[in-house]
Amino acid sequence: MTKVLMEGSHAIAEAAIQAGCRFYAGYPITPSTEILEYMSHRLPQVGGVCMNAESELEAINMVWGAAGCGVRAMIASTGQGISLMQESFAELANAEIPCVIVNMMRGQGDYFQATRGGGHGDYRHLVLAPHTVQEAVDLVMLAFHVADRWRNPALVLGDFVLGHTSEAVEFRPRDESDLPPKTWAATGKGSRASLNVTPLGSPEKLDLKPGDHYQAIAAKLPRIAAAETRAETGLLDDAEVAVVAFGSPARFVKYAVHACRAQGMKVGWVRPISLWPFPAEAVAAAAGRVRALAVFEQNAGQMIDDVRLAVLGKVPVVPIGGISHDPSGFGVGPALAPANIIAKIAEVYRGKAAA
Repeated sequence: MTKVLMEGSHAIAEAAIQAGCRFYAGYPITPSTEILEYMSHRLPQVGGVCMNAESELEAINMVWGAAGCGVRAMIASTGQGISLMQESFAELANAEIPCVIVNMMRGQGDYFQATRGGGHGDYRHLVLAPHTVQEAVDLVMLAFHVADRWRNPALVLGDFVLGHTSEAVEFRPRDESDLPPKTWAATGKGSRASLNVTPLGSPEKLDLKPGDHYQAIAAKLPRIAAAETRAETGLLDDAEVAVVAFGSPARFVKYAVHACRAQGMKVGWVRPISLWPFPAEAVAAAAGRVRALAVFEQNAGQMIDDVRLAVLGKVPVVPIGGISHDPSGFGVGPALAPANIIAKIAEVYRGKAAA
């Protein structure tokens, strides 16, 4: 396949189109605006529709309408915009309507928001965290697939660095033959009998049992967790310390790990690719090999909670990241400097860092 040099945000948008996305709605907000900009001229070329909505609330509900008609639909925003959409995310999940959400974070402060959700009810997003532009392309395509497979929203968690990194990428189509037809989609009444809501608005009178529906959604979550957990590990065979990191910072961590190796430190890494379901088994397996885990993330400490739950106190879990911003405010600060990461790993390796 031919490779093409693309900026991360544009590659994400093109990957969605290659995956069959034909509706996109968004509202300009840095650092996700480039996705909207690309979609605005590219989607009409393939017969799709791109909407610049009045706000994030209108945008997500436009996506809901398109997805409810069986169209592959996507929205992208960043932290504040994603916050405004939480009610609709919950309703999309509870209605079992698949769509893809892209959060181009400023730093990594939205981990809790992505993995725990800020909406209502018992729901989860499938959350995928790429660390390169090529992986972003692959995971966006995967996100549409798993969203349709499980009838559940899927969220791709990007960031400022990823969106503004240019790399050579290729678009590899996925085999979609295992996906069920969208018989649930609102494609017109056709020959179906009409469905009237009762004057009292009671679903029980229509022989609909909400309790059964919510139980079925809850029962689906363990099946998703069993099938969709993903992680990457490296250099763990002789490692004494393993660093856990996700997203773009994991790329910096890999460089730092190799630099530590060059200095004689036996260090490896674990990179969660799915943040929900979280790869607890991969983290626990790494903990069984090393004497300490170091967690690098660009926030005050969020993923570290899931790491500690996976490890259950078997080894120390030490935070080595933190909140880090430069004057732009987009989370690209001094903590990402390789020298800083190397120094933090060295402290853990020498037993001088507190868990």
